[in-house]
This record gives sequence, C-alpha cells and structure tokens, in this order.
Amino acid sequence: MSKELISMIANEGVEYVDIRFTDPRGKLQHVTVCSDQVDADFLEEGFMFDGSSIAGWKSIEESDMKLMPDASSAYLDPFYAEKTVCVHCTVVEPDTGESYARDPRGCAQRAEAYLKSTGLAM
Repeated sequence: MSKELISMIANEGVEYVDIRFTDPRGKLQHVTVCSDQVDADFLEEGFMFDGSSIAGWKSIEESDMKLMPDASSAYLDPFYAEKTVCVHCTVVEPDTGESYARDPRGCAQRAEAYLKSTGLAM
C-alpha cells in the first residue's frame, strides 16, 4: 500500500499530506506536512508528535508519541484549496511500537483482533 500512496502523491501532483488521528473525545486531530516529506521511510517509521497537546493523554514529561500512517486509508480531500491527501493514523508508543491505550483507532483494532481470536468474528 505504501508504494500506491507514494505513486498517488506523485501522479496527482499532491502538495500536502494531512496526517489524521482521533482523540479520546472523538475529535479529529491532524498535522499537515509537505508531500515531499512522505516517502517509504516516513510511512514505515511514523511521525513523532507531542502527546501532551491532546486533552486526556500524556503529561509533558512523557509526551513523545508516534503516529503510524495507514496507507490503505489514504484519499484525496476534495475540500482543500491545494491538492491534499489525507491519511489516518494509529497512535503508538515510540519506545515499544505498541498501540497507545487511549487511541480510539488502536482500541478498535485491538477489539477486532480479540474477536477474531475468539472465533466470534472472521
């Protein structure tokens, strides 16, 4: 999927990539970066941010967090003035790479994995 996203950025003449995630209250948060920053390493390594700026997450002394983009979620946003691709992310702990417990997307992914493991969902 990463190659497809990088190709879309190049082929569509995308100028910006909007990196999105949801906070515990359900509010969409985002960071916009120039499209030339998004490459295979960016998609594999993630994007560091300050988690203390999100209500209910972390205190300033332990605020380093990472956004892991999901390239399969990418789409061109028709409402931006400049060509912008939006990518949804899972929030992870930078030291362990494990999903952050208060990330709604990560919580849903863990719930889905649990249901699959029990045989209740396929």
